[in-house]
Amino acid sequence: MVGDLLELSGIGRNRAQLRWVSSAEGQLFAEYVSQYNRLTEEMGPFDAEKFKLPLAAVEQALGSARIRWLMGMARHLTEKGNVYGEKLKEEDYERLIQQAVVQEYEKALVFQALRQGVASVREISEKAGLPVYTVSLRLNELERCGQAELREYAGTTPRFMVTA
Repeated sequence: MVGDLLELSGIGRNRAQLRWVSSAEGQLFAEYVSQYNRLTEEMGPFDAEKFKLPLAAVEQALGSARIRWLMGMARHLTEKGNVYGEKLKEEDYERLIQQAVVQEYEKALVFQALRQGVASVREISEKAGLPVYTVSLRLNELERCGQAELREYAGTTPRFMVTA
């Protein structure tokens, strides 16, 4: 999921690696470190300032209750089933997670853009790099959970702000 979020943000999934290595596998560990070192050299320096907004959105999405709940319920939903005894197929669960990751990232990106100040949907769209319609959907979700609200009108254009 972290890789998916990094890819979605434009940072790239290869900026982070996770490998399981036993303490008895020193040679394998050294190989993994060498591989990752070569990979990071190929990717070049990471411009944290350029990715400030996406990085904050990735972090926020990873901490979302929805993502944490879905990850914690993986085994239960696919092996034991829901309250009605219905089990999700593995591919349906993966699709559900993918959809949640995208939506939570978009919502976090809108939130992070709004943290920079009061803005219209179009201004948020430009900051976040999301389509206006997507911003409207995610802004509506933020309003429903009390994290954003209508602040003012500039002429006939509504402008929003974060509340949390």
